[in-house]
Amino acid sequence: MNANKNNIQIANRTAVGSTTLIVGIILLILSMTFSIIHGAVDIELSTIWESLTQFNPDLTTHQIIYELRLPRVLAAALVGAFLAISGVIMQGITQNPLASPSIMGVSAGAAFMIAIAFAFFSTISQMGLMIWAFIGAGFGAGLVFLIGQLSKTGLSPVKLALAGTAISTFLQSLSTALAIHFDVARDISFWFAGGIAGTRWISIQIMIPVALIGISLALFISRSLTMLSFGEELAIGLGQRTKLVKTTAIIVVLLLTGSAVAVAGTIGFIGLVIPHITRFLVGLDYRWIIPCSAILGALLLVLADLGARMINPPFETPVGAITALVGVPFFLFLARSDRRGL
Repeated sequence: MNANKNNIQIANRTAVGSTTLIVGIILLILSMTFSIIHGAVDIELSTIWESLTQFNPDLTTHQIIYELRLPRVLAAALVGAFLAISGVIMQGITQNPLASPSIMGVSAGAAFMIAIAFAFFSTISQMGLMIWAFIGAGFGAGLVFLIGQLSKTGLSPVKLALAGTAISTFLQSLSTALAIHFDVARDISFWFAGGIAGTRWISIQIMIPVALIGISLALFISRSLTMLSFGEELAIGLGQRTKLVKTTAIIVVLLLTGSAVAVAGTIGFIGLVIPHITRFLVGLDYRWIIPCSAILGALLLVLADLGARMINPPFETPVGAITALVGVPFFLFLARSDRRGL
């Protein structure tokens, strides 16, 4: 009887996860198509197809699609997926519902190192920026956990979030001071505001290998993350090598967040909101949470980037402001729910 009940529950979770994934992919494709169509110059759907199958460099519309809008929408999808997966993994290994790259100092650390790179290496390449961003992501996260461990009464989710907020503010202040002192404020203002505008194919070419490595590793440890999310002692009892899982998870977070910040700047709250929505939809199995979060995160940032262009045309609203409109109320709700953990 219990075996039949378990089989039914597994089948239901599989059906819900598959449905979420399929519907999410359909919505993502539709939103990406609409994003390519809409802009300062509206483009017909048939023109998009022609530019993909029979590209003509002499046609302005084909150039706009291929050089501007296609890399932009692909970057939005990849960055959204990267941040969502990073948030999922951080919440899983810390068992902290408030954990995300933007709140835990990861994004701010990456942006801080990018500021240093611009201050001292003005001709740095896109690959160089990503390497500096990877280092900064690790530096920011390390500072947050170091300060969090100093708490005498234990490390609650809210205390860890407060430590992350303090470190993020501190690193952002240092980044601003560097930008002003070395006169590179215009160069790094984009990374502070967050946005996908101006993305070129070189960024996509670098992000694709990162996506293949990072997402593959995330899926590889997904079953272990499910066990670890219920407690480290339980995971050890079930034979999991928790140190190896956590090390792999941290590498994935640094890879994905570092590359996302290097391309799009400090876009917040996607890594906070999407994991909670995904768990609500598909349950607690990370084998479904990770791929579904990737699709929903990509969908959210593509829509946010589209909204950033539509709110005040022809000017663009920073896409980080759009995600904050969703993320800040959500963060306050989660912090209020966990107030007893103080």
